[in-house]
Amino acid sequence: MNDVPKQLFIGGKWLDAEAGATMPVDDPATGEILCQVADAGPEDARLAEEAAVAAQEEWARTAPRARSEILRRAYDIILSRTDELALLMTSEMGKPLAEARGEVAYAAEFFRWFSEEAVRIDGGGYGTLPDGRNRMLLTRRPVGPCLLITPWNFPLAMGTRKIGPAIAAGCTMVFKPAPQTPLTSLALAGILREAGLPDGVLNVVTTSRADKVVEPILRGGRIRKLSFTGSTQVGRILLAQCADTVVRASMELGGNAPFIVFDDADLDAAVDGAMIAKMRNMGEACTAANRFFVHSSVADEFAVRLAERMGALVVGPGTQDGVDVGPLIDDAGRVKVEELVADAVGRGARVLVGGATPDGPGRFYPPTVLAGVDPGSQLMDTEIFGPVAAILTFDDEDEVIRAANDTPWGLVGYLFTAGLDRSLRVSERLEVGMVGLNTGLVSNPAAPFGGIKQSGLGREGGRVGIDEFLEYQYLAMPVK
Repeated sequence: MNDVPKQLFIGGKWLDAEAGATMPVDDPATGEILCQVADAGPEDARLAEEAAVAAQEEWARTAPRARSEILRRAYDIILSRTDELALLMTSEMGKPLAEARGEVAYAAEFFRWFSEEAVRIDGGGYGTLPDGRNRMLLTRRPVGPCLLITPWNFPLAMGTRKIGPAIAAGCTMVFKPAPQTPLTSLALAGILREAGLPDGVLNVVTTSRADKVVEPILRGGRIRKLSFTGSTQVGRILLAQCADTVVRASMELGGNAPFIVFDDADLDAAVDGAMIAKMRNMGEACTAANRFFVHSSVADEFAVRLAERMGALVVGPGTQDGVDVGPLIDDAGRVKVEELVADAVGRGARVLVGGATPDGPGRFYPPTVLAGVDPGSQLMDTEIFGPVAAILTFDDEDEVIRAANDTPWGLVGYLFTAGLDRSLRVSERLEVGMVGLNTGLVSNPAAPFGGIKQSGLGREGGRVGIDEFLEYQYLAMPVK
């Protein structure tokens, strides 16, 4: 951790924030301060924006193969430093080391994937227009300088998922990571510099004053693209700011994922899937299963099995051997989970396991299973972002689809059934951007990640992920 820069990264240089401002980074397992990092203000934002704008033209002319090889070198460096990056993430975010190592591999894969996509950008070709008098040449070019904003829950992977396609497409960037987890992002900037990324292409501003940094950049008229991952509430504010200068925006926002178990489901597979969909990252994931709808004929058995598995998980600091569940990110996150559970219990839900905040330091909350949850409970309409599984029952397919779709969000849904017809029929009716069919994990760098309704705009990853950073240009050529 001592080797990670604690300054802003602007124009290829490590710089202090204006007036030397700093902000603390703490360990959620203890609440103790790990270090201080630069706390950027409006003047720092201006410098970062200027650096990105100044570097754009030359970077756009860089050969696709050169961009590709920078990403591939960064991929190799990341994997070679798996243990130190995992420890860094665990220290500032809390997830167990085993999960952090998994995130390092996942994050690195975005760089490898987009290193391969960088050399495959094309515009769709050349052709004759219908009138026969003109020829059409389509090309694609970088959208221009981008503002990238990432959350704290997957600090390395959310960075590579945005930075990778931007580099591949030939875009420069101002990157604002979450204030809770700046160290991982600063380490990533150092890795890209080591991999040969030119000065000014990536500029990192860590800040506790996001409104003072982000709004001037979006309203300034020189940033042409915003890529944001975070809450729907903040996303709405950013979209309004983008409107002033018509900044192109892609957004991965909140989720309220249904997890549906039909009466013909393989219950072993369903419980395994539930453990992944609910407990990945302590439940602090936009893809986390939020509402468990289980057919009444198997609901009791499913609930008992899930409670048994959840109750067997070991809670503690992520750096300790054998720990399965680390702390939540901050006090506000834990209070939110406490209040949601209390509300559900007050409405008649039964606590099968967990449900009580432990004494002692750190922001820990035990894996919790609630059965008999009232549909009017607050956690049915709120992204829990914690290790709480809320189980409701259903009897009819149409009934459960209505309930699953009864939310303004539409990121992901999970479906467990043995029937092929039902698999296709229900998947097609779920109002979500992604479906996990008999699996609790949908995220993959080779697949398009994103949702519908108020869960966002656009897609990240997959073959279409680079499209968010490219514009078409049409050239008309008359032929006599």
